[in-house]
Amino acid sequence: MALVRRSAADLLVEAKADRLHGFLAEQATYQLDSSVGTSEVRSWMRSLPTFLSDLAEAGLGHVEVLLEHKLPHSPKRVDAILCGRHPRTGEASYVLIELKQWSQAELLAGELVSITAYGDELQLHPAEQVRRYCQYLVDSTPALADRPHIVRGLAYLHNAATAGIASLKQYTPDEYGQLYTLDERSAFLDRLRALLDPDSDYADARRAADDFLGIHHAPSKPLLSMAAREIQEREQFVLLDEQQVAYEHVTQAVERARAANTRTVVVVLGGPGSGKSVIALSLLGDLARKGRTVHHATGSSAFTNTMRKIAGRRNGRVQSLFKYFNNYTTAEPRELDVLIADEAHRIRETSVNRYTRKEVRERAGRQVDELIDVAWVPVFLLDENQIVRPGEMGSLEEISAATEAKGCKLEVVRLEGQFRCGGSAAFDTWVARLLGLDQQPPIEWGKLASPLDDDFSVTSASTPEGVESWLRAKQDQDGGTSRLAAGFCWQWSDPVSTDTGKRLVPDVVIGDWQRPWNAKPGKRVPDAPESYYWASDERGFGQVGCIYTAQGFEYDWAGVIFGPDFVRRDGQWVARREYSHDPAVRKADELHFGALIRNTYKVLLTRGMQGVCVYSTDPETQAFLEELTR
Repeated sequence: MALVRRSAADLLVEAKADRLHGFLAEQATYQLDSSVGTSEVRSWMRSLPTFLSDLAEAGLGHVEVLLEHKLPHSPKRVDAILCGRHPRTGEASYVLIELKQWSQAELLAGELVSITAYGDELQLHPAEQVRRYCQYLVDSTPALADRPHIVRGLAYLHNAATAGIASLKQYTPDEYGQLYTLDERSAFLDRLRALLDPDSDYADARRAADDFLGIHHAPSKPLLSMAAREIQEREQFVLLDEQQVAYEHVTQAVERARAANTRTVVVVLGGPGSGKSVIALSLLGDLARKGRTVHHATGSSAFTNTMRKIAGRRNGRVQSLFKYFNNYTTAEPRELDVLIADEAHRIRETSVNRYTRKEVRERAGRQVDELIDVAWVPVFLLDENQIVRPGEMGSLEEISAATEAKGCKLEVVRLEGQFRCGGSAAFDTWVARLLGLDQQPPIEWGKLASPLDDDFSVTSASTPEGVESWLRAKQDQDGGTSRLAAGFCWQWSDPVSTDTGKRLVPDVVIGDWQRPWNAKPGKRVPDAPESYYWASDERGFGQVGCIYTAQGFEYDWAGVIFGPDFVRRDGQWVARREYSHDPAVRKADELHFGALIRNTYKVLLTRGMQGVCVYSTDPETQAFLEELTR
């Protein structure tokens, strides 16, 4: 969906009257439910009149223009998409445009650009930025994937003379990413005329735009289903903006390590669905193919085992790339080129446990130090609001202190936006406000959501049966995967033996409704997946997942049961220790217990890619949830 859609000629009239930027800002407030910054409004004022005048001069005033078009299932917006007819083939033609006001810029190593006016802040090469937008759009749209040639991408630096950005011309262009400057304006107009027919009319352009806006977008490729091809064959992920910047930080740090004998710690901060694990797997696949020694490590047995199974399903050697944080107690310094520590918020104080040998226990140090020591370039991907167990201590503060103590360079990249939950930043905000993780009070979803959030469903059910029925209907009607998860408020029994074999015990009992938890680790049960694979195995539907099997994964449709451990009383959340069946969390002190429970429900709520349905066993809390999901 675009903030504004009109013909280039109509938009030029608005721009010359100094009204277009105001109209865009007004639409952003309505559609995005948030005001835009002064810098973005200023860029509209400075770029759009020039660009629209160029379209008119090229004879393309009839072309339909989608300004600030949101990519499917992503928070990213394309500056402009031009819709028209191709002059040679007569097919629909769509040209993605990235506008920049830069006059001086320098290409650094890889695809990063330093802009004089921006100080130390690095940007992605604009041609690479628009190229990735094109690739992402095609990958996310089956109809375009069948005809990728009807999509093209151009970056236009309308204030820059070629001499001021000469190094950017070292970039190798392709059909999805080409760069033009002010003194290449004539070539830019020729290129536009080669992609959009000046002799077609308004009706053709409007029809092309209608077709484009009516195209069905499939959800982004699920992380797990791509892992095998990503690791073993070739890159399947398209990294956007800050994701690609994070990727470049790591690859450049690896080059520096060898060339200059320097060590760099890279920390990537981002919320649920911001793309941390996509970055991790892209790095792992690329570095492994280049012969770099690299491991992927987590503190989650479910995530690590699933990666081993899926990414290494055809090649057992691939499984050796996936480790745990506590695997490096006896490692030698700098054994690896790169260690990718995914879900680094799960780092613990020490790697020692009751099974650790005495001689190892005596020499063991802090886990964060072990993870830094083992590699030339340790990479930590973390979300500080996903700490759900006592003893988990992964944070920017802890990692920064350990990095400084070791004399390593520290680089921090912050990921913006939401790529899970239908790309809905509004849902991320709604969850934070719902759970009291935001200073703003809870708000009804219907009042916070904008038309851009139509792809994501938020609802409640009055019973657990209702949640399960909603999940089953979504899975049957719309496809994809559905999973039901709950707070850890019921005992978790071992499977019992029967005449026909072992079976799960229906521990989660709410009235007449009862279902089993997912299988315990190491406890195999016929017709049920091992606990590690509950989120990815189709047999996981019908069991209730807990925080430890859901965290780190995503599925299309999420059902969440709020148990009696977290209830609303007098307009506030109350965490109740006596209702928790999590032996580790129950031991937490009063200061941390409430935060762990709150973070647990945040994780469960943000697993769904297309929608969520909530229910509470507590009547007062249920009424609160029903009010906020209207």
